[in-house]
Amino acid sequence: LVILAICLMLTGCKKQETEDKGIKVSARAVSLFQMPKLEKISVPANQNLLTGWANLSEKAIGKRPVAVMVNNVKAAFPQYGVAQADIIFELPVEGDLTRLMAMYADYTKVPDICAIRSCRYYYPAIAKGFDAFYVHWGIDKNVESYVKGIQPDKYDGLSNDGGLFGRDSARRKAGYSLEHTGYFKGTNFASVVEGSGDRVSLKDTKKETAFQFADYGTLITPTDGACNTVAIRFGACNSKFTYNTETNTYLKSMNGHKHIDGKTGEQLSFTNVFVLETSISVKDSVGHKNLNWQGSSSSKGYYISNGAVQRIRWSQNSESSYLKFYDESGNELEINRGKTYIAYTYTGRTTVE
Repeated sequence: LVILAICLMLTGCKKQETEDKGIKVSARAVSLFQMPKLEKISVPANQNLLTGWANLSEKAIGKRPVAVMVNNVKAAFPQYGVAQADIIFELPVEGDLTRLMAMYADYTKVPDICAIRSCRYYYPAIAKGFDAFYVHWGIDKNVESYVKGIQPDKYDGLSNDGGLFGRDSARRKAGYSLEHTGYFKGTNFASVVEGSGDRVSLKDTKKETAFQFADYGTLITPTDGACNTVAIRFGACNSKFTYNTETNTYLKSMNGHKHIDGKTGEQLSFTNVFVLETSISVKDSVGHKNLNWQGSSSSKGYYISNGAVQRIRWSQNSESSYLKFYDESGNELEINRGKTYIAYTYTGRTTVE
C-alpha cells in the first residue's frame, strides 16, 4: 500500500505544474492511509440495570428499583406478581422454609403482589446494595434496631404505609388463611412514592448495571460443563431448575411442582441461576437464622446459564455495595443478559447435573 501510494503521488506530481513547487497528494492517495472507523455499540437509554434489557419506561430511567418480600410456603401458593420480577432472591428462614425477595427495576411497572411477608435482617441488607425501596409486612422484632440503623427506604404493610397494602378478598373466600392474603398494591406505587418525599433517583454510584453483562447479541457459556438441572435442598423447601433449550432459560419448580404465577399462569423462568453457598445457623428458640449475606473472597457458588455451569466466588462488601460475582481466578464474572435467580444456601446441598 505504501509503494502504491508513492507511485500515485509521483504520477499526480508529473501531471500538474505547480508554482510553489510543493507536492500535492491526490484524494485517492490520502484515502489509502485512512483507518476504518470502529463503531461503538450504543447503550440504550432505557437499559434495565438488573437484566441488561432495553425495557425501562422513560419515567423509570435513572430511578430506584423495588424489592418486595414474598411468602413462599405451600399454603400461600400460588403467589402472584412474581413472574414479572427481574431478580428473585431465595433464602432460608426459620424451619428451613424459604422466603423470596422479588426485585423490579421499573418502579412504574410493579404489579400487585401476593402474598407479602415479613422482614428478616439479611433481606434489606441485600436490597440496600441495589439502592432499592424495600417492601415487607411486619418484621422480626429482634432485628428492628439493625434495620433502622442501615436506613432503607421501606414500606411496611403492618402500618399500611402509603395505603399500599390490602387483603385479597378472593383468596380469603377461597379458604386461604389471613396471613396468606396480604398483598402489595404495586400498581399504585409510582404515584405514592412520587408524593412521599422519598428519594426516587438512584445514587450516582448505582447508575451502572448491577452485574457485568455480556455485549448485546452475545451469549456466554459457563466454562465447567453442561448443566440441564439444578436442585437446591434448603431443608423444608427445595427448588429445582430445568433447562429449556428452546428459550435458553431455566424453569423453576418448588417441592416437585412447577412454580407458577397465579395471575399470569407462567412458570418462573430465568436466564441466569446463581447458587451462593454460605454459613447459616439457628440464632434463637424461634428458629430465626444467622446468615452470612456478605460472603468473602473465598465464598463459593455456582453460575448456571445457557445449558452450562461454572464454579464461582462471590461477596458483598457492605450494605451499600453491589453483590459481586467472580471466576475462580478473581476476575469479575461476565453474565448473560436476562432475568436472574439468586439462592443463598447451605454448603453441599446443591446438585448440578
